[in-house]
Amino acid sequence: MASLYGQHWSRQEILQRVGHMDQVAGIKLVEAADGLARGCRMLHVWTGSGLDFTVMSDRDLDISACRFKGIPLAWASSVGVVHPAHYEPEGLGWLRSFPGGLLATCGLDQFGAPSSDAGEALGLHGRVGNLPARCVGYGTYWTEDDDDQSHYELEITGEVRQTRVFGENLVLRRRISTRLGSSRIQIEDAVTNEGFSPQPHMILYHFNLGFPLVSEESRLHLDAEQTIPRDEDAAAGLADWSRFQPPTAGYREQVFRHVPTADEEGQVHVELENPTLGIGLRWTYNKASLPHLVQWKMMGQGTYVLGIEPANSSGVEGRAVARQRGDLPHLEPGQSRRYTLAVEVIE
Repeated sequence: MASLYGQHWSRQEILQRVGHMDQVAGIKLVEAADGLARGCRMLHVWTGSGLDFTVMSDRDLDISACRFKGIPLAWASSVGVVHPAHYEPEGLGWLRSFPGGLLATCGLDQFGAPSSDAGEALGLHGRVGNLPARCVGYGTYWTEDDDDQSHYELEITGEVRQTRVFGENLVLRRRISTRLGSSRIQIEDAVTNEGFSPQPHMILYHFNLGFPLVSEESRLHLDAEQTIPRDEDAAAGLADWSRFQPPTAGYREQVFRHVPTADEEGQVHVELENPTLGIGLRWTYNKASLPHLVQWKMMGQGTYVLGIEPANSSGVEGRAVARQRGDLPHLEPGQSRRYTLAVEVIE
């Protein structure tokens, strides 16, 4: 059964009422034709619940715009969507092609501040978010569960290879899925070292939330064993990490690293609530695979954004610091690591 428009509908009841399922839910492939986004392929998804979002197949299947019943949930940067051909890998150049969006993946061998590690210069947040996916597939289809209930599934798949001669050969295989009537997006990733030597592997899921979901009324709910400010600016705002201010001139970003508390099944739950709007977002993921949660709080004018960023390393200061701290994950030849995250609109 699908829950749509305040009622529950069977597969047959829905099919009797529509000429094509795209009338209520679907996926459409489009291509940008203007500006820095020109040539960027994107997949627009709508579920019928009021949730719609855009997956960028030329940017590692990250998610840009996301709305629920017309309300924008994700922060959009001044840069907008940028084709990966314009990526600047050095230093802070990543910021010149950072669209914001619901999800910007950082990695696969570096995230955080630019650094130099093992003789290699590493730019901000790594390369993977500016690499096009290949073998991209998308589809919609009916399934039945163990209770003989039908579900209309929507899914997108693809793979992204980060590699160079005499260097790493890391492959990200991603599946993004949702259902008819759902307000939930599930992201399933597997990262594999297809090279023949051990490789550093750092990954961070950079979710970016903005106005009107983020406002003075918003609250962030998170059970944490420990909350560590990155620097003096964050230390000054430590008491108010879960609350938000109006846009503030001259605001200096505050970054906190949380060690979240998991439930009995090992799952972390994070919620951003806006009681004035009557909606929020909930993240659920496994702590064993992503033991750290970075929070980016930027209450500036124009750059008014909250970042929720599950990560597999504490090294938000960059790979060199992660190595010094003894918290630099590696993948052995042929080894894979899997990550599953769900983000859901709550009313």
